[in-house]
Amino acid sequence: MARPWILHVDLDQFLAAVEVLRRPELAGRPVVVGGDGDPHRPRQVVATASYEARAFGVRSGMPLLTAWRRCPDAVFLPSDRPAYEAASARVMATLRSMPVVVEEWGWDEAFAAAETDEPELLARTIQQRLVDETRLTCSVGIGETKLQAKTATGFAKPGGVATLTRATWIDTMGHRPVAALWGIGDRTARRLADLGITTVTELACADHDELSRRFGPAIGPHLKVLALGGDDAPVSADVYVARSRSKEVTFEHDLDSPDVIRAHVARMAREVTEAVVADGRRVTHVAVKVRTSTFFTRSKIGKLPAPTVDPSEVARRALEVLDRFELNRPVRLLGARVVLELPPPGS
Repeated sequence: MARPWILHVDLDQFLAAVEVLRRPELAGRPVVVGGDGDPHRPRQVVATASYEARAFGVRSGMPLLTAWRRCPDAVFLPSDRPAYEAASARVMATLRSMPVVVEEWGWDEAFAAAETDEPELLARTIQQRLVDETRLTCSVGIGETKLQAKTATGFAKPGGVATLTRATWIDTMGHRPVAALWGIGDRTARRLADLGITTVTELACADHDELSRRFGPAIGPHLKVLALGGDDAPVSADVYVARSRSKEVTFEHDLDSPDVIRAHVARMAREVTEAVVADGRRVTHVAVKVRTSTFFTRSKIGKLPAPTVDPSEVARRALEVLDRFELNRPVRLLGARVVLELPPPGS
């Protein structure tokens, strides 16, 4: 008998897979994508690595130089955002051509909802359609909730299908640390540990009122819901609309000149504004991110007097936000992020 299921579709080694499609001779070789592709330039990090590179311990977020030391025979390639966006668009169009409700969650993942009595057959059908139409492979997690589906994907990788339901959730996840739950980070895990809660089962059995007192009336009970397998939030077919756009630069050498720092912030604010204005969007806020040589990181945000498409106006406001920082240490990283006005409903 058909009943509702949620599938989480997660493309395998997406960025590396796109690069291999463009360069078939790289198939089967360790491939690392990140920065400008030069592992000897400092302060560049891995965006993704092929499974062959991961076998050498290469991981996303790792410095490119560390990746090169672990796998000097890897092929290092620069990130190519337009290529990944185009490949992602083909994937999402393929999913939307099928009898499922699709909710995008980024370049390389989406939720798909359907009523079926054979969810695993549907998952295999999705996998085959993506291979046929995009030449990309994916892993699929199946669940009764988004959390169950996304968690199941972790057991399906690479290229497989796995299922988690309320009936199997605690047996599968109960002994695992709370940080294994999608939505619980290290900081929340540490706060839970202060209450003697370290596993998913312990969180599922925790006192509702105590969680509310410690984490607030909304977050506290939500943490327990996560431990029980997630809520029944539906998959939404609404087209994803970006709420912000950002640009960050990690510098090869720390910056200690206020004028140089200001010039970089103004330039990034203008560049990111020009990019969103080209897409027909207007800017309402601008944020500045600063990371010092000690790795202390902070962001501050300012609202514009009115939504604007003027890059110079956004740059001026970004500099006003920058002035709120105490720049008493050399700067390692700078970033500018613009918050966008949402389009009118139905547009």
